[in-house]
Amino acid sequence: MKAHFAELRKQGQAKEDAWNSLLQAYQQAHPELAKQFDTAISGVLPDGWDADLPLYQQHDKQVATRVASENALNAIAANVPFLIGGSADLETSTKTGMRMSGRFSKDDYSGRNIFFGVREFAMGAAANGMVLHRGVRAFVATFFVFSDYLRPSIRLAALMKLPVTYIFTHDSIAVGKDGPTHEPIEQLAALRCIPGMTVIRPADANETSAAWQYAMRHQSGPCALILSRQALPILAGSSAWAFDGVARGAYVLSDAKNGKPQAQIIATGSEVQLALNAQKQLEEQGTPTRVISMPSWELFDNQPQAYKDSVILPDAPATLTVEMGSTQGWHRYAGTRGAVMGIDRFGASAPAAVLIREYGFTAEQIVSRVKALLAK
Repeated sequence: MKAHFAELRKQGQAKEDAWNSLLQAYQQAHPELAKQFDTAISGVLPDGWDADLPLYQQHDKQVATRVASENALNAIAANVPFLIGGSADLETSTKTGMRMSGRFSKDDYSGRNIFFGVREFAMGAAANGMVLHRGVRAFVATFFVFSDYLRPSIRLAALMKLPVTYIFTHDSIAVGKDGPTHEPIEQLAALRCIPGMTVIRPADANETSAAWQYAMRHQSGPCALILSRQALPILAGSSAWAFDGVARGAYVLSDAKNGKPQAQIIATGSEVQLALNAQKQLEEQGTPTRVISMPSWELFDNQPQAYKDSVILPDAPATLTVEMGSTQGWHRYAGTRGAVMGIDRFGASAPAAVLIREYGFTAEQIVSRVKALLAK
């Protein structure tokens, strides 16, 4: 037995020597391509890889964050030749096609778009394998509610600290007529509780570009981008503050206009625009109000305490968190004098605007909740 394994070791060493000789010859014959290969294997991003990330202005037309993600993905893919990925038979809905590249197949290895088919767990496992091998940065995509099917592979990616990027679209009850089977409620909480997982739910197109920038830079664990189906406005101030703010997990998007904040509203994703509309009403009624965009709990929790206290004021008389999902975990940000506005029941089938209103996510409801807190 000892002699058998000694022979196996000898054979393995011979194969490694042959590979190293082949690589050395390739480096001499194709120095530029060899440099690209070394860069990809090392995981180092090329210079200028994020130079073309889109930046949006407030007067630009509304855009769904899944579409903003598509724009960011294609901008990055043009500069990062080893970015590869695809979706579970939902490329047109998740907006994950890389336009400059074809389809990867047994007949064409040059393609970077992978058609995984309806096999979410296998898709996640394949991404783990590609990243473990090194030489590529892999992303996968599906509807957010189907993240449950990937959960074992996501957990292993987190355990192994693999920088896989997950693109999860159709992020709330705003999915609408597809009904409760397709409307995520508990999925945000489920992902956020995975150790080593980074979850980012951007509020507009600028935060989405920033989320992609962070995800590509992040090398020590998986990152999930939670994106809207519906178009969202470009928020005032996001073009200036989103890139730093997303990297920090939360930031003051709009501060009180008339004195120290008496109320602060913390929101994520599409609900940030509702918070801004509520702020306007509260300010008009004499209540100075701060709006905080909080795209990532994990990134915010890693900030110094001084920064966290500068964003979420510990002594604010009223704090309200707003997110169209499970309330689990939000109470630590709301504090003892705050309240949590969320959804702890399943969705329903109706037009998105109707569902959002019927589930209480309006500026008027936010104003009412804030006033109730201040009246205590």
